[in-house]
Parts: sequence; C-alpha cells; structure tokens
Amino acid sequence: MDSDDQPRHLDLDRAKGLTVEWSDGQRDFFPIALLRRLSPSADAKALREQMASNPLTVLPRGTTDAPLTALGAELVGRYAIRIRFSDGHDTGIYSWRYLREIAPRTRSSPS
Repeated sequence: MDSDDQPRHLDLDRAKGLTVEWSDGQRDFFPIALLRRLSPSADAKALREQMASNPLTVLPRGTTDAPLTALGAELVGRYAIRIRFSDGHDTGIYSWRYLREIAPRTRSSPS
C-alpha cells in the first residue's frame, strides 16, 4: 500500500460524516449516508448488485425512523476503519484504499 493511502488524521462527526486527512495532504469528507450506502460489507454489495439489475428492488427498512448517524468507529489493524451505524449495520470494513476510491469529487470538510 502506498504511504499516500494512509490517513494522518480521522475525525468522525457522528451526525454528519467522516473527515480524513491523508498523508499526502488531501482532505476528504464522507457523509454518513454515503458511507452507509457504499458499505463494503457483503450484504450491502449484494443489495447494490440486485438494485443494478432490478431497479424495483425493495430496500430493507431501517430499525428506526430517526436520522441515520454513526454510533462509533474503530480502527481495524493499520489498513481500515469499521463504522457502527444507528440502523444496526456494523459489518463494513472501510479500507483506506476503498475510501480513496469512493471519495466524493469535491474534496472538502463539512462547514
């Protein structure tokens, strides 16, 4: 893994999203909803594939009507972060490389 793929600083705003400052000086902001929708977990990948092949796929309902938030996060080794969401999802492991791949085009921090 390239050293530029390593985060220098992580800041999780549980209501808004994850800000990553990379070792190359780049800063990316990932809204909570984006992280949840693009979870790299097997079940989320399967749902995205199903939706791509059948636009009428019924989406699973969340466990609550409250806004989606992050309940917390933990580092996974030196290569990833796992985020626990308020809808009960906690199986996605976001590698640094994957976060670089899904980074929104406009790279900035929340205002």
